[in-house]
Amino acid sequence: MTGRITCLLMTAALVLGGAGCAAVPSGGQVVTGEPAERVDDPYVRLIPVEPHPEWGPAQIVSGFLAASASFDDNHKVAKLYLSKQNTWNPGLRPSVTVLSSRITDPQVIKSSDTQATVRVTGEELGTISTDGQYTASPKELDATFQLAKTQQGLWRITSLPGDERTGLLLTNDDVERAMRTVNLFYFAPDRHTLVPNGIFLPVVNRQSLPTQLVQALLTGPTSWLNGAVQTAFPKDTRLKRSVRVEKEVATIDLTKEARGGNIERMSAQLSWTMRQLSEIKRWRLQIDGETVTPDGMDSTQPVHAWEVNSPDGQVSHDESHQNAYVVGPSGFLGLLEGDRAQPVVTGQAGRLSRPAVSPDYQEVAGLSAEADQVLVAAPVTGTPAPRVLLTAREGARFTAPSWSRDGTLWVVESKEDASWLWVRRRGKPPVRAAHWGLGGREVLEFHVARDGVRAAVIARVDGRPQVQIGRIVRAPDGSLDVGSFLPVSSELQDAIDLAWRDYNTLAVLGRAKRDSQTLPFLMPISGSAITSLGVGSLGEPRTIAAAPGAPILIGTRSSGKDQICRQRSPSNSYSPWICPTPAKDPSYPR
Repeated sequence: MTGRITCLLMTAALVLGGAGCAAVPSGGQVVTGEPAERVDDPYVRLIPVEPHPEWGPAQIVSGFLAASASFDDNHKVAKLYLSKQNTWNPGLRPSVTVLSSRITDPQVIKSSDTQATVRVTGEELGTISTDGQYTASPKELDATFQLAKTQQGLWRITSLPGDERTGLLLTNDDVERAMRTVNLFYFAPDRHTLVPNGIFLPVVNRQSLPTQLVQALLTGPTSWLNGAVQTAFPKDTRLKRSVRVEKEVATIDLTKEARGGNIERMSAQLSWTMRQLSEIKRWRLQIDGETVTPDGMDSTQPVHAWEVNSPDGQVSHDESHQNAYVVGPSGFLGLLEGDRAQPVVTGQAGRLSRPAVSPDYQEVAGLSAEADQVLVAAPVTGTPAPRVLLTAREGARFTAPSWSRDGTLWVVESKEDASWLWVRRRGKPPVRAAHWGLGGREVLEFHVARDGVRAAVIARVDGRPQVQIGRIVRAPDGSLDVGSFLPVSSELQDAIDLAWRDYNTLAVLGRAKRDSQTLPFLMPISGSAITSLGVGSLGEPRTIAAAPGAPILIGTRSSGKDQICRQRSPSNSYSPWICPTPAKDPSYPR
């Protein structure tokens, strides 16, 4: 927009250190390198400009949109662009329509001496709800503003697009400057494993961010995760006073209601949430002004305590537990040791495609050659013939099997216009999920996160494969509701496979909009920018495997041969890919 930033805004950067920016999906930009946490990015404060008396309708709309990106003083300046009758009041946690930066300058499409209609067009990328949940929803934007002259002869906005009284229209650049992606942590139904709840949080000023984080955590999970997770904080628990940070130690003082909560579990939620702020190394928990201490800890806790509650589970530092399983050239199930596949299952039991080994290493599941049967064999190191667990109906195929850490096996049966989620708990027959949110779509991949609450899928939407994230709700009777699937990113198209790298990030094979070939990417589930991985020829990539602390592996086919590819230096995202192992279908145990 003309004057959108240059003429209407003055900026002042408060340099706080930290990593480079990541943004909501721009629809095209791909960032090379590791995805960055945005919490500690330099905060750029927007100084909005008040409306000038000589400004016409188009300039008033432009100025209002610019001022809307400043969260200082509850949008005090932005409200100066509105008529006194307009009740717009977005508050501290507004709903946001996220727009591409390539929107048109406001155009006056109808006017008289006292009234005018101004139009803004462009691309809508997605929405951020009042609880901070981002949903990618690319579509065309066509918004109109109604304006009228006041008795003093000043143009002011009388009606906002869609008669929206609480929301904001912000470009992705505005969101990048004014908001931060953060995780709030709640407990899975096992009351032990933490589950991240990613939200976009407006930054009023950098000093208030610790208080905003804790307030958001105490408010509870977003509507998307509500019912799937639990909090240790008793009802009505609030902050008694703002979070104080002195010499890298934060003091969090909760109201008296917190006395009814479990100190250890509340501490785990707070530690994992607060560790996102680099200026906090330790913290003190108080309830109604009195310091409380978990058993075995000092009066201040390190923010990196409570690793036992990690969403990724206990990440093994034993190299033998970081090895992947692959299908060797003669069809055997092999353990990838270095660049060699060592057979662990041979004979009939080894002839499984897309094998997945259970978390306790006691069982392996896979697909038949045509993906029309789910096969299981146990134990992993034995040689029994696999047995058929499921057979697909005519015209349907199964997705690769996925294990959750409790030993539950998950697989989707799918055809062109329908799908069914099958779940098999250890020692019980497989059953269909009672509620499955993608029943009317073709599903190409399904993988449960290590926390057991979230699931990533590739579903066909409008003829194109799309990466989505859903949540798993367990009813008291044991039935499952797996649904509320949301698109993750508008940057990637034609995805063919995915894996959970860690609780924040998916490893995905697909094409960015500007690419002509399938490549590996890291995709933050927060909706931040995707990351291209490495360089080099990968032939025809088909499958991808990832795990915390382990190298990403790609199963590819080149010159008629199956190969397992890895980056020469897995710790460096720029590192080139090499393909030293003749094998296919890599996977890591959960």
